[in-house]
Amino acid sequence: MDFEDRRDLYLSQVRVNNILSLRVCGFPLLSPMNTTQRFWSSIGVLIASVGLTYTPLPGLNQTIYVVSGTELQEPLTALEDQFERDYPNINLELKFQGSQDIVNNYVDEKNDFDPTVVIPANDEILDKLVDRMSAISNDPVFHNEPRPIVKTMLVGIAWPERGSVLFPNGTFDWNRLESAMEAGNWSGVGGNAEWGSFDFVMTDPTRSNSGQLTMTLWSQSQLGTQPTSANLNQPDIQSLFALVKRSIYQPPRSTDILLQEFIARGPNDADVATVYESIALYRWEQSQTTQGKPYQIYYLDPTIETVSTAAIVTRNVGRGETDAAMKFLDFLAAPEQQAVFVRYGFRPANSNLDLEAVPNSPWTKNIPGTQVDPKSQTTQPPEAQVLREIERLWERAN
Repeated sequence: MDFEDRRDLYLSQVRVNNILSLRVCGFPLLSPMNTTQRFWSSIGVLIASVGLTYTPLPGLNQTIYVVSGTELQEPLTALEDQFERDYPNINLELKFQGSQDIVNNYVDEKNDFDPTVVIPANDEILDKLVDRMSAISNDPVFHNEPRPIVKTMLVGIAWPERGSVLFPNGTFDWNRLESAMEAGNWSGVGGNAEWGSFDFVMTDPTRSNSGQLTMTLWSQSQLGTQPTSANLNQPDIQSLFALVKRSIYQPPRSTDILLQEFIARGPNDADVATVYESIALYRWEQSQTTQGKPYQIYYLDPTIETVSTAAIVTRNVGRGETDAAMKFLDFLAAPEQQAVFVRYGFRPANSNLDLEAVPNSPWTKNIPGTQVDPKSQTTQPPEAQVLREIERLWERAN
């Protein structure tokens, strides 16, 4: 039975109830009933009314599709059941894609569903989505202003013995990383010859935000200033992109996939990587179990803080879905849910939450290299045009 049929049934039951009410008040019914009939009719209407009160009509149930970057997969999955218990009329469907794939799949309508909420790794990705959609239509892309959900930053990780050779002063160094890639093996940078080839891993910059941030900071270390779409087009930067692309075989499409592969492959196949602090903290215990020793975390200086930002899209999204999506974003912003994100290694959007006060916080587990308050300079993510240029340079590099 569709929504219109249920509505008509409801209205007819209301009319019956009104007639019975008139009879109780002394007005005659159109068709007389005996006392027994009136009693059981009243009971039936009462049961139907209660059922309609506490059983939502199909039209009032909403399904919202939330497309998030893979970095949020673990915490959002953990929060799904709680949200649906709090809001039984809302069915939450979670989908996870690389941040660039979120944009590409939405603009090109490659999904087999209509997204309601998109949560890429940062709001610059949303700016890029707006730019591309504006070239197609003049309709607004989002229902409301995008909302920050949680924060993290780009960090380096390395297996301890590798890191102590590559970064002898304990500080991540892009120049040392580049020298190792140029040498191609550990003996070329003072490492044990038995370690074999030097293997750096990062995500695909055309599909993942962490790969884009990696190449942004690496370019900045050479330029001595923040990259722009103009200054990226220098021979040294083009050579850097070519070196990195040649050195990395089939870079993963997402940061979570990268880190799981990094842990599974271990030293000799994956030595150093750039990932988000959040996922590095969360999967640290897995590295301890799988490899028998954990990786070391290195804070980059400068680093880029990335704020996972949510937006409710407009295309094929009605008022009911929009209202349901707003409830979901309010739910994520509540302190209880922000604490869940902390347990998964994220820094809360509300900086008043004490990282070390949250039960089972990774910042209390003595993870090598972890800092509650890093001293690194934090810069904003690159603007949309810089991201486009980084994608272009990567695609053309050979």
